[in-house]
Amino acid sequence: MTPFRGLKMMCKLLSLELQEELSRTGRSREVLDLGQVLDTGERKRRVPYSLSETRLEEALENLCERILDYSVHAEHKGSLRYAKGQSQTMATLKGLVQKGVKVDLGIPLELWDEPSVEVTLLKKQCETMLEEFEDVVGDWYFHHQEQSLQHFLCEGHVLPASETACLQETWTGKEKSSDGHEEAEEEEEEEITKTSGNRKHDPEDL
Repeated sequence: MTPFRGLKMMCKLLSLELQEELSRTGRSREVLDLGQVLDTGERKRRVPYSLSETRLEEALENLCERILDYSVHAEHKGSLRYAKGQSQTMATLKGLVQKGVKVDLGIPLELWDEPSVEVTLLKKQCETMLEEFEDVVGDWYFHHQEQSLQHFLCEGHVLPASETACLQETWTGKEKSSDGHEEAEEEEEEEITKTSGNRKHDPEDL
């Protein structure tokens, strides 16, 4: 994975994951009592949880761990290569195993669902990016949420203008029926069946 490709993928995934987590907690009506206790027994400051630093800190806490929920979808192009859930290729291979076909990935069957080396590398890149752009994320959270984080962080601070096209890539599901994908799926299974006895498959492409 080239440095720029890694930055593009990681910035997009980081932005999506953080905004998703913040959206989940954004409707909370909880109010936090902060600061010193006054003579009345109340706190000096009361801050809505939805606007608090605590909410941001909690959203960031396990953010990069969630990158390990992604898989490599080699059948997708560009930034869509990384998505949650099982890839089409892996589903095909598991189907073959259930039919009794011997498939050799070079790793035990029980490790097939573990995060790949490529995804583990993305997690490390996530941690590095968060550390480097922590202040930018904080600035967005407190002052610029009228913009998407993807736009503010990735386009505004991380990527050069020539490298932002991937941010517009979305998976609609229509590609499966509009580009002969189902037929390709059958061809892939036939090809794997023919070659599974004499060829190893690269787990990084699954």
